[in-house]
Amino acid sequence: MAETKMLAAAVRDGIGKGAARSVRREGRIPGVIYGGGDAAEPIALDYREVNKLIYAGHFLTTIFEIDVDGKKQRVIPRDYQLDPIKDQPLHVDFLRLKPGASLRVHVPLHYINQETCPGIKKGGTLNIVRHDLDMRVPADNIPDAIIADLATLDVAESMRISSIPLPEGCKLMSAERDFTIATIVPPVVVAEDPAAAAAAAAKAKGGKGGKAPPKAAAAPAAAAKPAAKKK
Repeated sequence: MAETKMLAAAVRDGIGKGAARSVRREGRIPGVIYGGGDAAEPIALDYREVNKLIYAGHFLTTIFEIDVDGKKQRVIPRDYQLDPIKDQPLHVDFLRLKPGASLRVHVPLHYINQETCPGIKKGGTLNIVRHDLDMRVPADNIPDAIIADLATLDVAESMRISSIPLPEGCKLMSAERDFTIATIVPPVVVAEDPAAAAAAAAKAKGGKGGKAPPKAAAAPAAAAKPAAKKK
């Protein structure tokens, strides 16, 4: 289950691009809290804290308890914008989480026991087809990851989603019922050229004391013609 983290924020005055730029000049990040049947609430967050949280990973699957000027709300990030050049956070959207709520998230797939996988030990290569799963999960039970165990997967075998146990209350959103998430690709064997192999063998044999082929005998010199007799 995803860990709930604390996050401080302040009510933001004004909306629009001009107000957002003013917030950024103050070293803060503009954001908004929406959903749950309540009106959208503009907020401002500390730049350093938000930047650290985004680049720490799992930001969009982490539940936060945001303290907005003394009022606490349970939320989850739904989107964030980065500067296209500097990769710095520009804006964050948060969704309110009411009791019993569920939401759609992408949960990462973690593959374990690669070092003991029979197919990999035989020279096969792990081909990961899915790196995450599109799921609807309870807001109070968001998995950090779904575990795929490779301990019994052999060469040329595939692992399907039906073999992976899902946490309680979690449902796949894919229309495909039993899709492949990983395969073990057989090792590639390069066929040897018979002619090249024979030439290499002959060369190796000649280099190990073999006799060189006899040279062709020189052609006999042409017989000298007798000198003509004087009459």
